[in-house]
Amino acid sequence: MNTDKLILRTRFIDRACHWFMVICFFAVALSGLSWFFPSFNGLNAVFGTPQLARILHPFFGVVVFVLLMFLFVRFVRYNLPEREDVQWFKNVRQVLAGKHDPALDIGKYNAGQKVLFWGIMGLITLLLISGVVIWRPWFAPLFSIPTIRIGLLLHAIAGIALILLIIGHAYLAFWVKGSIRGMLTGYVSRAWAKTHHDRWYRQISKQDKPGSQP
Repeated sequence: MNTDKLILRTRFIDRACHWFMVICFFAVALSGLSWFFPSFNGLNAVFGTPQLARILHPFFGVVVFVLLMFLFVRFVRYNLPEREDVQWFKNVRQVLAGKHDPALDIGKYNAGQKVLFWGIMGLITLLLISGVVIWRPWFAPLFSIPTIRIGLLLHAIAGIALILLIIGHAYLAFWVKGSIRGMLTGYVSRAWAKTHHDRWYRQISKQDKPGSQP
């Protein structure tokens, strides 16, 4: 691959973790929906049989949590709130319309991506905690029936909310041309970086090697 006009945005280890997490989340989400909506009952076949789905669903959920925590450690420093984020929110209509004038002084991730980051991390944490409370036969016997009922409700709400966030994330990734290629190859064009993440592009441009990370 000719990287002269490209910038390394996402390293291989992060991309591999991301796509493996996507596969695991897909299985967990489908099996979860099969229990939440009776009309989706056939979706629990994602694990082979309904019995296997009951057994494997929580274990795959833990895998998703661990992978997301790995990504959290890797990317949290880029997703901390900044003063410049206010400008993104003020111009969110322009951003959604695909207009990039004036430049919004955006770092590696914009304010919307940061909200998504913290939303996903918060929901997966709630899913883990509530999932442990309702996890039979391992942990549920340790809790009272009212606590388990609350755990079931929170787990369902957090699960649906997380699925909706992920759908929104995927839609925006396809909507912003070049984003999917960035998560497949790790590289984005310099024009893409300058257009969508101008401050990050300036930081990258100051480095000697154009293919290196900040």
